[in-house]
Amino acid sequence: MGATRKHCALYLMSSGIVKSLARLLGKYDTSTGTVRFVPGKRLTATLVRKLVKARIAENKAIRERQTKK
Repeated sequence: MGATRKHCALYLMSSGIVKSLARLLGKYDTSTGTVRFVPGKRLTATLVRKLVKARIAENKAIRERQTKK
């Protein structure tokens, strides 16, 4: 998480998640691996859960690929 005077940000550090959940993130400002929002238009708890679960799944897949090498 991060914040400035004008917006807050959730750093997913994954452009793949931002792309795969683009439909859900449509009303927020996004860039590579980041979702930005203003304090008055915060992320919903449901959306945050989906983002976190997607990132956990992505990390798990990466670990599994690394251990197979």
